[in-house]
Amino acid sequence: MRLIQVRCKAPEAAKISNKTTNKMTKKTTNKTTNKISSRKLTPVSALGEFGLIDRLTAKLRVGHPETVRGVGDDTAVLDFGKYYTLVTKDLLIEDIHFDIVYTPLRHLGYKAITVNLSDIYAMNGEPLQVLVGLAVSSKYSVEGLDELYSGMAYACERYGVDLAGGDTTLCPSGMMLSITVVGRVEKDRVVYRGGASENELICVSGDLGAAYMGLLVLEREKHVFKVNPGMQPDLGRYAYVLERQLKPEAGRHTIQKLSDAGVLPTSMIDISDGLASEVLHLCRHAQRGAVIYEEKIPVNREMATVAHEFGIDPSTAALNGGEDYELLFTIKPSHYEKIKEVEGITPIGHMTGSNEKAVLITTSGQQVEITAQGWDSFRTEGLRD
Repeated sequence: MRLIQVRCKAPEAAKISNKTTNKMTKKTTNKTTNKISSRKLTPVSALGEFGLIDRLTAKLRVGHPETVRGVGDDTAVLDFGKYYTLVTKDLLIEDIHFDIVYTPLRHLGYKAITVNLSDIYAMNGEPLQVLVGLAVSSKYSVEGLDELYSGMAYACERYGVDLAGGDTTLCPSGMMLSITVVGRVEKDRVVYRGGASENELICVSGDLGAAYMGLLVLEREKHVFKVNPGMQPDLGRYAYVLERQLKPEAGRHTIQKLSDAGVLPTSMIDISDGLASEVLHLCRHAQRGAVIYEEKIPVNREMATVAHEFGIDPSTAALNGGEDYELLFTIKPSHYEKIKEVEGITPIGHMTGSNEKAVLITTSGQQVEITAQGWDSFRTEGLRD
């Protein structure tokens, strides 16, 4: 009977405790809510993506000796032995980062992997494993998700990466992808964003601006389709810019070319948000200025043709377009002879002193301060327009 009596009283005690706790929680919540509502709140769009990151992480401190580098670079850097372990994560949200109207699911899967591998290469590393988180609504079929994962599998096969796990769940609408990539780099060959010195050369791989032009073409054709659903677009002459937008490649070959030439960059970043934005990142992390020469910025002829079709200067597209996933890096002046004949690598400027700004020397000889006008999800309503 004792046991029964104890068990009978326990729920009553819990009931009283819950009642008291709920009352205290309600009082505390109301107090907190009133305190918040009594002051003017700041929309996240006022800070933008990188301002928000700086604010949210300003008080974070590293507590484990294995954490070599936390927030602030292309990847986290962890020390677990002979190599540094590199870890990066990225989110892709439907109607923010991709539009399913013109993005084939197989292409989306491929792109979701490669744009994340790009962060590992930006640290001069080698990607090894991928983890995929998928939240998907009921509008998608099993066959559609098969296509998505076939694109992921193809990217992993091409880049020698294992899709080693992840998670799936249901969401109320659309689709969300969360990609984590794990890689490694030799400890004496890791490259950060902040290693550049004055007078070092600024170089870029490939050509810039084509991915943004591909996006503009797709957005234009989407609007045409809405007006006239029976119209079939002829996109043959846009093949290059469309491929750069829908099926970007990561910088594996650039890293290999630099290694073969015996060049280790002093700083590096991948170009996801536009050349201008990434130049400013290198400058901020190195606490230095930069000079970029407009005439040196590599642009593809097809991209330039499409840019003119939209009334956009090709250099503007290259500076502010984003999603090129090329590599921007600095090298010592003495290494110029080693890279000057390397195909696909172009010196576009140099670093300046600690009190200098980042400036662009235009083709007409004018000096213009560089500002970041590229992609920022917190300051843009949906996809770029």
